[in-house]
Amino acid sequence: MYWTLELATKLEDAPWPATKDELIDYAVRSGAPLEVIENLHEIEDEGESYESIEDIWPDYPSTDDDFFFDEEEY
Repeated sequence: MYWTLELATKLEDAPWPATKDELIDYAVRSGAPLEVIENLHEIEDEGESYESIEDIWPDYPSTDDDFFFDEEEY
């Protein structure tokens, strides 16, 4: 299982909190790339509900981070 920022953003609008099955259903219905669906299938399901993408990918950048801004560019 691997996550990239591009793949993880496909779940930003998911109906949080959600179970693994609900996230897979959302990803399929929203037309997420196959990699997102495969990553969700690989999550060890203990029947728990996930509160946000950070519960699935702990390294997901917070909304306070601005990854695309380069101070030296301006």
